[in-house]
Amino acid sequence: MLPGNQDTIAAIATAPGRGAVGIVRVSGPEIGAVVTALCGRKLKAREATYLPFLAADGAAIDRGLAIYFEAPHSFTGENVLELQAHGGPIVLQLLLARCLQAAQGKARLARPGEFSERAFLNDKIDLVQAEAVADLIDASTEAAARSASRALVGHYSTEIHLLRDALVQLRILVEATLDFPEEEIDFLEQANARGQLQAIQGQLQSIRRRARQGALLRDGIRVVIAGQPNVGKSSLLNALAGAELAIVTPVAGTTRDKVEQTIQIEGVPVHVTDTAGLRVSADEVEKIGIERAWDAIGAADVILFVHDLTRRGTVDYEAADELIAQNLAASQTGRGTVLDLWNKADMAVLQDGLTQNTRSSIWLSAKSGVGLDILRGQLLDLAGWQAGAEGVYIARARHVVALERVQQHIGTAADQVDANKPALDLMAEDLRQAQNALNEITGEFTPDDLLGAIFSSFCIGK
Repeated sequence: MLPGNQDTIAAIATAPGRGAVGIVRVSGPEIGAVVTALCGRKLKAREATYLPFLAADGAAIDRGLAIYFEAPHSFTGENVLELQAHGGPIVLQLLLARCLQAAQGKARLARPGEFSERAFLNDKIDLVQAEAVADLIDASTEAAARSASRALVGHYSTEIHLLRDALVQLRILVEATLDFPEEEIDFLEQANARGQLQAIQGQLQSIRRRARQGALLRDGIRVVIAGQPNVGKSSLLNALAGAELAIVTPVAGTTRDKVEQTIQIEGVPVHVTDTAGLRVSADEVEKIGIERAWDAIGAADVILFVHDLTRRGTVDYEAADELIAQNLAASQTGRGTVLDLWNKADMAVLQDGLTQNTRSSIWLSAKSGVGLDILRGQLLDLAGWQAGAEGVYIARARHVVALERVQQHIGTAADQVDANKPALDLMAEDLRQAQNALNEITGEFTPDDLLGAIFSSFCIGK
């Protein structure tokens, strides 16, 4: 149990700023005093009541709906009061202050994510569902929102639990054999350990595949557009975004700083960064922009190296492109993939030795749109996205890492099954470690410091 979990907490649960409706939420054991002070009467559980919200002197702060949820039938599993008032920031601050005052020093402001944290600690939701709450709020695409909603209602958790139950069954058989060796039962044959492990590996592979897809929906991919000045980088950003985001002129060095935009391709967020033209420059402002361009390149998942077809074959241009290619190769740590884009196809004749479209090279025109669909598909392919994937749920990096650990332990256990003289004690330990890794995903075995890190990223009031 985390410290402070028995306190009564209060917070504004709606976004900052003005709105038609705003909500103040209170949860904890001191709800009775707050209800009496602000509403002037008892409230029937789970029934909306329209009434004035009273200040300390009996005057009305505002009029709105009060809803009381009696434990354990609430989001947090505790007694909860929600006040739905007009959405002015001053009104909501007055209501919040009055709630804290009415609790007579026994209530405090909620930490970020503390309402969801209490729902988790009181077994109303598991950790995957708690994270799905934040992911649903933060979803930047329709596909991400649908996947987060799928995780929130428990589909992801159900699959994890089914896999864990299969592991538990196999652990029981292995450990029973270790406890009663005198029975001389051929465990591997009688229990069909090999078949059970194969079934578990099949389940795990399916979950891992969809988790990787869900991680893409949540985090997206980072794409940087790079190349010499005036090769069409800004035009390409505008074409991908479908809006005039970057200034496009014939003047070299127009783009002095990064221009960033998030687009979506088949529901996958793609964070695109247009950068300053890469060249040797004496201009101090442009030099800063070029340094920032290289910083962005170093953090990218995909680098779109844009070439100008109309200048192909020009000695100076080719030399500069070669220098950029060398620097790109030197700056990569194996993470970012370089995709060569041959731009201005609408103005150039395809030359000998230049293949239009391959896995690492695309012939296109940012102006006319030729080749953009191929580029979009290639970006998804490089990211590992599978079009039409069914049953995808939002997953976080920690889920993917935990599932990789499960895979490793299951693989080691399978090696024992296939060995001439299997070491069942080692197999039992690997199965236990695999189960622990699965339990970390749903929060049944999770260090408190990890819980703190997860919930601190939530909104206040959620």
